[in-house]
Amino acid sequence: VQLQASGGGSVQAGGSLRISCTVSGRNEGADAMAWFRQAPGKEREFVAAVSRSGRRIRYGESVQGRFTIDKDHPKRTVYLQMNALEPEDTAMYYCATAPALRWDTASTIANDYPYWGQGTLVTVSS
Repeated sequence: VQLQASGGGSVQAGGSLRISCTVSGRNEGADAMAWFRQAPGKEREFVAAVSRSGRRIRYGESVQGRFTIDKDHPKRTVYLQMNALEPEDTAMYYCATAPALRWDTASTIANDYPYWGQGTLVTVSS
């Protein structure tokens, strides 16, 4: 299983950015997918997750109300729409997938996701 993230870049505070991540490889079933981020000198932080069913979605407290996760099942692609960006959102954003999670589980725990992408950098300037 491989994950390819794209769409990162630089934006000014208050702006928007959309990043995406596509899954390829074995296991063509529905995937639970998530975004995590890690800023320099900080621990990895949960951002958003969507269950295999697509019905369960969870957000990290710091992005609630500003970010939206969306999954296109046939394309095996997950998107993260980021609005009202703040300098504190600057980080490397990693997508992850868990093909074997329970159908309606949107896990916030990094260890639940066995497959990870390479990351895409988001920089927000003030």
